[in-house]
Amino acid sequence: MLRIRLKRVGKKKQPTYRIVVADARAPRDGAFVDHLGHYNPLTDPPTVVVNHEKALHWLSVGAKPSDTVGRLLSNQGLLEKVEA
Repeated sequence: MLRIRLKRVGKKKQPTYRIVVADARAPRDGAFVDHLGHYNPLTDPPTVVVNHEKALHWLSVGAKPSDTVGRLLSNQGLLEKVEA
């Protein structure tokens, strides 16, 4: 099963995250299928950049977002487009 989740990058105490599509069994920072965007929680307000076309494609073929990514995507208005 594919999951849309965060992959941690950045240095110690300065995390940034990539939003990726990965197999649910793969480790957090391991192999991934596709890169959808990035998230930086340290900026004010937090920066979220998502490729909407890729995200809608992966959601339509059955990839499940993690809780955090689901919240980020719903703030962008993407989950409502898939449910409608």
